[in-house]
Amino acid sequence: MTFNEFKTIIEDRFPEVTPGQMEQFRKMEALYRDWNSKINVISRKDIDQLYRHHVLHSLGIAAYLKTQMPDVYEYMRGEGTYSVAPALKILDLGTGGGFPGIPLSVIFPNAEFTLCDSIGKKITVATEVAKGLELKNVRTVNARAESLPDTFDYIVSRAVTSLDNFMPWVKGRYREGILYLKGGDLTEEIATAMGKFKMRKGSVHIWPISSWTSDPYFEEKMVIYIEK
Repeated sequence: MTFNEFKTIIEDRFPEVTPGQMEQFRKMEALYRDWNSKINVISRKDIDQLYRHHVLHSLGIAAYLKTQMPDVYEYMRGEGTYSVAPALKILDLGTGGGFPGIPLSVIFPNAEFTLCDSIGKKITVATEVAKGLELKNVRTVNARAESLPDTFDYIVSRAVTSLDNFMPWVKGRYREGILYLKGGDLTEEIATAMGKFKMRKGSVHIWPISSWTSDPYFEEKMVIYIEK
């Protein structure tokens, strides 16, 4: 997927994205190619599909919020009655080179993102890309989740581990919910986590990204929303 193909999708699905935000999306490819040549965090095959496999996939969370939780979407963008609202605090746990946090931080200027990863070289890439994009709403942390002292409104993550491993890492760390990108058959994994952590019935929502885009790459990719 080229940037122009990506741009066409964004203009159609997120027409509210500003020219300045679109320019930040455009700059991502050169920044990631440059930093990936120094510190390899994205495979050679994937770097050629940066916009499809990483940027658009990350924006699956934005698509979920826009279609399923429009008030939260408007709040994070600072639109309408939320134009002077205090910024929501978002933790991207296991961000790697900055996904999903960096694409989300572009589309959601009224959210403060903390990008956290325990692997230093990955955080270096995320840090430098955020600087290159002049993202004022991003901070990066080289740490394990358990060591973070902060509490956040939402936690986002992209398939860093199974949910039964993930949930203990974020216990007591969020006020509203978790937005988790995961693929495949999730029935057993979710049932295991719900039983293990006594999550109430109806608190876990599964949304197929394929309901938002017909791209075959997203056929088995989901957004899992876990309410507090």
